[in-house]
Amino acid sequence: MTGALAGLTTTTFLAFCGAAVALILTPGPDTMYVLARGMQGRGAGVRSALGISTGVLVHTAAAALGLAALLRAAPTAYRLVKYAGAVYLVYLGVSAVRDDEFDPAIETDAEASFRRGVLVNALNPKVALFFLAFLPGFAGSGSGADARMLLLGATYAALTALYLTVVAVASGRVGRILSSSRFSSGLSWLGGSVMVALGVGVAID
Repeated sequence: MTGALAGLTTTTFLAFCGAAVALILTPGPDTMYVLARGMQGRGAGVRSALGISTGVLVHTAAAALGLAALLRAAPTAYRLVKYAGAVYLVYLGVSAVRDDEFDPAIETDAEASFRRGVLVNALNPKVALFFLAFLPGFAGSGSGADARMLLLGATYAALTALYLTVVAVASGRVGRILSSSRFSSGLSWLGGSVMVALGVGVAID
């Protein structure tokens, strides 16, 4: 493993980190999901952030194993995964409104928050194709390329977890402020609507 990673220079690794940070800071479905979930509570937001970061590892493994290439070669499979992800986001949004999930007074399910975060990221085929194109450019080819790709993917996941945790904490504070105001009754509608909109956006993109 050490010999395989020797092909990854410090310069290349730092360049990857810089590119990864720029991409992570670009608002997208993952950020919006954690922002919405964080308004329910800091704990729910952080667990969702860690779930999404785990989803990044799923895409990394898929890229290293060549599974992501199947999505690119099979448009039907790509569409199926995309629509599955869209339906799941809409389902989460509707459930949030129905069950008042964004009410800070309602205790959240830690395992569910994490699991949902994993699925939100893992069911986004655009992320899979992005990793398939992004990681090899820094990992290179030849001996040890897969090991280098896994290391870079783990680094991307760690940076994602760090950023989204900050987003979760910040949105948690906003949620606490709103929960003590006359807008508290609309938190579930707001959070649920965001997730439904994300689902529709994924479906038509």
